[in-house]
Amino acid sequence: MSLEKQPYSELIGKIGGLLQQGRQQALQSVNTILVQTYWFIGQHIVEFEQNGNQKAEYGSQLFERLSNDLTFAHGKGFSRSNLLYMRKLYLSFPISETLSHLLTWSHYFEILKADSELEISFYSKQCEHERWSVRELKRQIKSSLFERLALSKDKEGVLKLAKEGHIVENPEDLIKDPFVLDFLNIPEQYQYLENELEEKIISNLQQFIMEMGKGFAFIGRQYRMSIGGKHFYLDLLFYHRILKCFVLVDLKRGEIDHQDIGQMNLYLNYFKKEEATEGDNEPIGIVLGAHKNHILVEYATDSITNKVLLSKYQSYLPDKKTLQNQLDKLLEN
Repeated sequence: MSLEKQPYSELIGKIGGLLQQGRQQALQSVNTILVQTYWFIGQHIVEFEQNGNQKAEYGSQLFERLSNDLTFAHGKGFSRSNLLYMRKLYLSFPISETLSHLLTWSHYFEILKADSELEISFYSKQCEHERWSVRELKRQIKSSLFERLALSKDKEGVLKLAKEGHIVENPEDLIKDPFVLDFLNIPEQYQYLENELEEKIISNLQQFIMEMGKGFAFIGRQYRMSIGGKHFYLDLLFYHRILKCFVLVDLKRGEIDHQDIGQMNLYLNYFKKEEATEGDNEPIGIVLGAHKNHILVEYATDSITNKVLLSKYQSYLPDKKTLQNQLDKLLEN
């Protein structure tokens, strides 16, 4: 008696789905247990040091000796750097329950390279929120994401950012200054055109959305609007799932001027009347330029009721030391 084709294929599909789910859960459990184990190793090392068992003449060689002895007894995974980061894991997260079961040891290894406890706390929370891969986490750290977000806040806001991660609650939370588009691989001195910039963004759309942040859904490019018998074209159109509104992005090769702001205001008025549907909040406009004049921006946006946000972008990684110095001054004040 032959098996019916449809029920049998469904059976294969269900079994395959269960196997995939089970393997993912098993892998997640292994990662969670590994992180917890490394946390306990770090705890034992710190307690050994604090109990005075580490002699002065022996202390500088503790991790080399531990590495050699543990590797001989248990195999790979106990390099000097790994042991140092296990120790730092315990010191940075003294309560083991605060460790995320979504992050692997590879994630924590990168996070613990950060210079300050504020950064370590921020990147662990943000990595969990955004479900970053290790590769994306490394890029965000390298691009000084924490400093770029922190410099738009006051001291209290910086501490909240470190504790909770970047949570999008209002339109201003969408802005980083600058946005870093290093993944476009545009040479720093190259004189590109606006349509070239747009083409490169579309070719690297996934990385661009990751840089923009959580919640963006891409709708289209060169979105046409017919206003008063004339056609206008918006560079990039998104919908933000968290803020529940359209986000209009206009790209400028040079400095943002008052005409760019006026044009975006026109687009937003159009979207409010012609595109928004029941349940949508008012649209947000983001003008991204290579430069912006702060005084001009202040006057040009002063009487605008629509939400027009302006920010710089740069095609190369920012100078982390400069950003850190600016953040240090902010925290001191």
